[in-house]
Amino acid sequence: MAVESNPDILITGGAGFIGSNLAAHLLRSTRANVHIFDNFSRAGVKQNAEWLTSLGKNSGRLKIIEGDVRNPEAVRTAAKTAGEIFHLAAQVAVTTSVADPIGDCDINIKGTLNVLEAARCSGNRPLLFFTSTNKVYGSLAHYGVTKIGDRYAFAGLGTEGVDENAPLDFHSPYGCSKGAADQYVRDYARIYGLPTVVFRMSCIAGPRQFGNEDQGWIAHFLYSALEGKPITIYGDGHQVRDVLHVADLIQAFDAVRAHRSLCAGEIYNVGGGPERAVSVLQVLETIRDRYAPSCSWSFDKVRPGDQPIYVTDFRKLAGHTGWKPRRSFPSILGDLDSFWQENRSMLGRQRNAPPADVPPVEQSEILERQLA
Repeated sequence: MAVESNPDILITGGAGFIGSNLAAHLLRSTRANVHIFDNFSRAGVKQNAEWLTSLGKNSGRLKIIEGDVRNPEAVRTAAKTAGEIFHLAAQVAVTTSVADPIGDCDINIKGTLNVLEAARCSGNRPLLFFTSTNKVYGSLAHYGVTKIGDRYAFAGLGTEGVDENAPLDFHSPYGCSKGAADQYVRDYARIYGLPTVVFRMSCIAGPRQFGNEDQGWIAHFLYSALEGKPITIYGDGHQVRDVLHVADLIQAFDAVRAHRSLCAGEIYNVGGGPERAVSVLQVLETIRDRYAPSCSWSFDKVRPGDQPIYVTDFRKLAGHTGWKPRRSFPSILGDLDSFWQENRSMLGRQRNAPPADVPPVEQSEILERQLA
């Protein structure tokens, strides 16, 4: 869907998995200038930026800004001309938040406030997307859980899944930081009239996802199986998540962009829904049957903050925009496999590389490279 947009679009975390896919889509489908803002601290982001450069080198519309959302001046400079902002930069792992709750807070809460203030003070009233998480709903224990075969199911909830009326119940520092940021984004629409939209997302998967044990678990499982590496299940493997292809997520962004006046100020649950809900064991068994016959796994203790089951009810977004996911779970695995086959040497290096040494934010320089 091609959507007319303002001249500049800013994507924080724009060299990440979702950000790089989104930037590529915008370069292809709009005439907008696309500015990606990233601190390049995660594995694979430099390779994603190089890929984007190869797409945008003839258009002159792609700008890469190296900076950190914890630096308010850097964010204000980056947002000055933006007509749309996709705030994707975040600390994304529950495990990391448990180990470093202050760092998690600085990035997810303070970083989001910096983006909101930059948007408010720019005077452009940019349409601002924030990618939140299903973790804001906590364990969902009030619905009850039962076990059916090799997967959990809700005992006291209908088949459509969790909708936006479910009570907020933050578990883990990550749930707290993303949930607090989620509410700030919502309130900036009410108090300041900024057109913001919150996507509370379930599992997103697809090409350009590097995947590790803490985030991007489906990609991590598949790549590990293809590489002959051991896989650990935390818990009994009956945990259930619904999975959404990154291309369907981008279509959800476009659907909201096309219905801006209706969607501004809203919160939406976004995911694959019941048709794309799978258990950890089902995912691994599918990988073993279709891609890696020698795939095996072991079990360990469940990790803090892990929900036994989460399935998205996306009917609110569908009702407002007509959006629905299109790609099946098998096609998601197929696209991940294709990405691994085409990039196996690069993926191997990046997945085994130590995290980048990111300098303290107050000392980091903002590097802008206009790519022609």
